[in-house]
Amino acid sequence: MTYNIRLLWILFLLLPGSVLPGSAWAQEKQELTLAEILQRVEDNNLLLQSFGPRAESFRHKADAATAWMPPMVGLGTFMTPYPGQKVEDGRNRGMIMLRAEQEVPNVSRLRAEKSFIESRAHIETVTKGVVFNRLRAEAKSNYYLWLVSLRQIQILEKNEQILTMMKKVEEVRYPFNQAPLGSIYRTEAEIEKNRNMIVMQAGQIERAKATLNGLMNRQGDVEFRIDTTYHPLFVPMARYDTLSLAADRSDIARMNAEIQSMRLNIDAMALQRKPDFRIQFDHMRPLDPMMPQVFSLMGMVKLPFVSWSSRMYKSDIRAMELNIQAMEKERAAMLQETQGMLYAMQAELVSMQSRIKALETRVIPALQKAFDAGFLVYQENKLALTDLLESWEALNMMQQELVEEQGKLYQMIVKYEQELYR
Repeated sequence: MTYNIRLLWILFLLLPGSVLPGSAWAQEKQELTLAEILQRVEDNNLLLQSFGPRAESFRHKADAATAWMPPMVGLGTFMTPYPGQKVEDGRNRGMIMLRAEQEVPNVSRLRAEKSFIESRAHIETVTKGVVFNRLRAEAKSNYYLWLVSLRQIQILEKNEQILTMMKKVEEVRYPFNQAPLGSIYRTEAEIEKNRNMIVMQAGQIERAKATLNGLMNRQGDVEFRIDTTYHPLFVPMARYDTLSLAADRSDIARMNAEIQSMRLNIDAMALQRKPDFRIQFDHMRPLDPMMPQVFSLMGMVKLPFVSWSSRMYKSDIRAMELNIQAMEKERAAMLQETQGMLYAMQAELVSMQSRIKALETRVIPALQKAFDAGFLVYQENKLALTDLLESWEALNMMQQELVEEQGKLYQMIVKYEQELYR
């Protein structure tokens, strides 16, 4: 009987159907690595593409900022009597007047306004980096979710092989009264429960695939596979300083761009104290041919530096300076908070890596040896199926816990990298 059971076990492993069904997950048309997916997100994501036209619009606005106001031309009468009045002297008949007027702005102020508007384009450019950091974290999170689900499926499919073998052994032993009928139903229930878990993991993969396709600006049902050999790594850093964080974080880069833009706006507002000019030319042709043609040429200047007018731009400048001070303090607080957060996350990641290593190198190998020893005794019909299932459940639970811990580690790495380069 022991010989027949071992022969049955060998034949079961050699059957075509005994190949891990997980191989079906690898039969997709195209394999995309994580780097390729991130590059496609950066190149094709519609949300990221919206920042380019917005930045370009500010550049066109900046070009328009140096334009002068258009000239004004008018035609009318000058000193013309109302109809019905008696005009005794031809010189009192009035004149036809042509007027041309041009405003001459302060060129230095226009250039300052152009620089300020161009800085808004730079803000849009660095904001794209902030959004891409968020989308990159989302892509990594779903990629790792897919990777962990595949590992779960591999474990579950191996479990199904073992459970199916147990069921076949019990079916062989039952006619000889060497196994109870309930053990067959017990293994069948475990097989069905295992298959339900496979379906659940397959649903997780489909959800991750649809999300990644959406991030790459593709239809959600486009089939592809991922690199199952990829293993995210975390390398602890010796120390974190605020200078390096300020150079790496995209949100700090955006804040720096906003501060610089506000300073350029202050420069533009400060130049409002400089005067603007206006030139006006009038040409008058009398209705009396005996009168000479005359003209009027006038230059005007705006005086914004007078006390009752200067309060407006001076108050705006002061308010902007206070906003800059607030943003600088906020930036320093963000860097300080991030520094402490990264140290805490690094400590947690190191701890998680230690737990995973212990599971991989000590706990699971010991449980595997216990199960293998029990299975040998079970094949010799010296161990009950319930006892073997207890050993299998302990091993299976620990294998599942290992994969779950790996998934938590990968998601923590995503959060760590997102915080480091936010």
